[in-house]
Amino acid sequence: MPSAKDAARQIIEHLPEQATWDDIMYELYVKQKLEEGLADIEAGRTIPHEEIKAELLGRGD
Repeated sequence: MPSAKDAARQIIEHLPEQATWDDIMYELYVKQKLEEGLADIEAGRTIPHEEIKAELLGRGD
């Protein structure tokens, strides 16, 4: 897994030349959130879909 600095460099290099600061920040934010989500999955910090669905539909007893 590349370091955060290397990952940021790769993301920036793949953006078009006319990319704005907002574009750069968005891409870095998405990358960070995806990595956090994947780490949560690997660590077992997830809730099954059916459990969330039941909770949202008011059947979370």
